[in-house]
Amino acid sequence: MKPTPFDYTAPGSVGEAVALLADEEREAKVVAGGQSLIPMLNMRLARPEVLVDISRIPELGRLYVDGSGRLRIGAAVRQARAAAHDALREGWPLLAAAIGHIGHPQIRNRGTVCGSLAHHDPAAELPTAALALDARFVITGSRGTRTVAAGDFFVATFSTAVEADELLTEVVFPPAPASRGWAFEELTRRHGDFATIGVAVVLERDPAAGTVRDARVVFCGAGPVPVRLPAAEKALVGSDAGERARAAAAHAALTHLTPADDVHATAEYRREGAAHLLVRACTTAWERC
Repeated sequence: MKPTPFDYTAPGSVGEAVALLADEEREAKVVAGGQSLIPMLNMRLARPEVLVDISRIPELGRLYVDGSGRLRIGAAVRQARAAAHDALREGWPLLAAAIGHIGHPQIRNRGTVCGSLAHHDPAAELPTAALALDARFVITGSRGTRTVAAGDFFVATFSTAVEADELLTEVVFPPAPASRGWAFEELTRRHGDFATIGVAVVLERDPAAGTVRDARVVFCGAGPVPVRLPAAEKALVGSDAGERARAAAAHAALTHLTPADDVHATAEYRREGAAHLLVRACTTAWERC
């Protein structure tokens, strides 16, 4: 199929882009890499009257570590560029690993980090990584700029805290402690597919006690938003992440996760996969602490 007719504009500033989005006369959609939007247009699942291309706005192409040690990724930064960035790979390797699971090189060469986050497919890797790493989302609209925590950003399937007249301009990741270990695991039918189930694990080691001081366990493909599992985190904190703690975390996944049945997998299959991946991810994350 072909998309319905639409106008195309490429503003040169965030202010121009926001003004176009705030125009109530026409429905507008933001496009950066287009790896999610263009297929939706072709299948006529989206029928905007105007596309607002933000890829040429200079400030949205910035990728850097600021003076406070936070990683800042602008809305026009391609996934491949982010994954190859030396500071990102060193300080936030979980994010680089999550990007590596996205589709294929052709998709990562065009798709943007913020585009995947704003699109929010609950089986996608980047929303899960963002929640695991406690990211902050900078959103700009006609009423000003606001910052939203990852836990509040993802609202429902294909829905986020970004309003129709707003633009996600940047995602910010806090500094990474030196004693942090990580792992990202997912189960797919074929390489490059969305995850049937996946998990991101972040463990912070207490050097003095030799135990887990803090833990984050977040699943993709387990619900309409990335699912953080406090029960699994509680099983890990204070432990040496040994076999008993990993088994308790896996039991929490089997007990508390409520994924859906669909054409790709049953809920039971996803829970079993989640428990298996969690054990493996906890082992890897602890080894990396």
